Amino acid sequence: MRRPYAHPLRLAADSRRGPVAPARRVDELDRGIIEALQLNGRESFRGIASRLGVSEATVRSRYARLVGEGILQVVAVTNPLGLGFDQALVGLKTSGPPGAVADALARWPEVDYVVVTAGQFDLVVEIVASDRHELLELTNRMRRLDGVVSTETFLYLEMWKQLYDWGARDKGGEDG
Repeated sequence: MRRPYAHPLRLAADSRRGPVAPARRVDELDRGIIEALQLNGRESFRGIASRLGVSEATVRSRYARLVGEGILQVVAVTNPLGLGFDQALVGLKTSGPPGAVADALARWPEVDYVVVTAGQFDLVVEIVASDRHELLELTNRMRRLDGVVSTETFLYLEMWKQLYDWGARDKGGEDG
């Protein structure tokens, strides 16, 4: 039996938080649009429509739905280390269900990734800081959150791979 805290929210009130739950419904056309935009986020709806054999209005409508449901986000992705920032992954253990801590951290502008995990940590969080001093301040702030028992910080020394072009694979032939 699932407990009420086990149900993640679909989207936060703050749209900068990003998607926090799996898609409700993604079909082959949606996947085609997503994959086209992963290859070239600036491709025109007309170009995508032509390649997929549908109207430009259909692509525009599907795009609006995918963005509105938090399934798709078209942004310029940077390498924070290449821009001179410090970046770290932080594993957190909580004293109870991690939802409240995850929700609090998801609202921090310095946090760009929050996931509830199974294993050694209850949460894994990625943070970007202007320097090591700010990184220390952020991890100390995390430790002071109600429900946080411990943290372990993994400082990024060098970025070897960061890609977002894995596509929108169909899960076992099922749409949705």
